[in-house]
Amino acid sequence: MKTAQHPADPVLPPTRRDRRRRGRAVTAYDFRRPVKLSRENARTLQIAFETFARQASIVLTSSMRSVCAVDLVDIEQRTYTEYVDSLPETTHLTVFTVEPVQHKAVLELPIGVVMGCVDRLLGGPGPATQPDRSLTDLEEAVVSGVFARLVAEVRYALSTLVAVEPVIVDTEYSPQLAQIANATDAMVVARFAFRREDIEHPFTVAMSFNGLLPYLNASGGAAVVSERERAARAEASTRLAAGFQEVPVDVTVRFRGTVADPMELSGLQVGDVVRLRHPAQAPLDVTAADVVFAHATPGAQGTRLAALVVATPSQERA
Repeated sequence: MKTAQHPADPVLPPTRRDRRRRGRAVTAYDFRRPVKLSRENARTLQIAFETFARQASIVLTSSMRSVCAVDLVDIEQRTYTEYVDSLPETTHLTVFTVEPVQHKAVLELPIGVVMGCVDRLLGGPGPATQPDRSLTDLEEAVVSGVFARLVAEVRYALSTLVAVEPVIVDTEYSPQLAQIANATDAMVVARFAFRREDIEHPFTVAMSFNGLLPYLNASGGAAVVSERERAARAEASTRLAAGFQEVPVDVTVRFRGTVADPMELSGLQVGDVVRLRHPAQAPLDVTAADVVFAHATPGAQGTRLAALVVATPSQERA
């Protein structure tokens, strides 16, 4: 039996992990653009990017001479346009290749974090408040070693999936100018939380989904499905099929289309007869959303008009 909570009992605030779980409990599904990142592939990528997060923590801690922590927050599939729109107008984008994976990848860090890193590397305190501007050539040279080490950790993180050779090719500060993919290309976006001195900053790593897909499919982990997960999928499929049975569908019974001259139509008057090109012995078309899926003959059932579904002429000949 459940007991009611006493008003005086303390209510603990939800943890970050609880908030993440609640936030991912319900996700909108777009049937026009089905999600291709399967649960098995997401699990494989999660292991790889968690490895990158641990290595990035070590790199940033040693570079900034301050305790830093990097945690993986989420992995999602987005178009390149959606990814660019989610970034600030000014940020630090390190563009690099990951041969043999096709297409370029990008590591994005907020400008404030990068400027703080420059300050620490030059012996300063690296305060949280930093100028919001592009780096000078000298500042970029100072921090370039840190990004070279971060990008190199991608090789170690993806080593169980594919042997890559990351090479930095460019640095951009405007997401709109970093054209690493076409607007509609699918990207795997890993979102991380970088914490230093109780201040949290987001940063991301984005890679081509189509470039990673062959290696994800070739990995052995994608074929392992537990009995519990298989039963859950079967139940979900049954519920989906049952739900579709309750969806109303507009059905139309109509004659075949007739082509008419616009001048002929404009001259029609009350009492005029339009000749249809539907053969007298041919059944009518049964359509839904302008798609013919059956044929029927007209009739009546009591006082109501009705149609009897019949075989198509091709089925009769068969």
